[in-house]
Amino acid sequence: MSTDTQDRAVYWGTGRRKASIARVRLIPGSGNVTVNGRTGEDYFNRIAGYLAVLKSPLETLGLESEYDIFVNAHGGGLTGQADAVKLGVARALCELDPDNRQPLKTEGYLTRDPRCKERKKYGLHKARKAPQFSKR
Repeated sequence: MSTDTQDRAVYWGTGRRKASIARVRLIPGSGNVTVNGRTGEDYFNRIAGYLAVLKSPLETLGLESEYDIFVNAHGGGLTGQADAVKLGVARALCELDPDNRQPLKTEGYLTRDPRCKERKKYGLHKARKAPQFSKR
């Protein structure tokens, strides 16, 4: 736990997914989400699915309206950033209280998703897409 300039408890967590990295701060508040200085709804283009993904660790513990989420995210796209924020929130909740670790781990929120883009192979158009075959 570290302290902010206003003497409030601040909990940090870092999340990664694909090419995205998110630094997450949890501060006691009313459940607001701020990403790169913009509201969560504005940043994620009012797509409710992304906000539901990043708030899911809080909902698992029943804390969705008790903490404000401040995020600094870069790299990748919106899907990768939303999943990176989810991992960062889960890690920050583990810092908040070590007893939170077990329910978050059973839901799979503390596991980094290792999937990333497959590299292109020579002789192919993309990773697996081959040129059209011609018999004659």
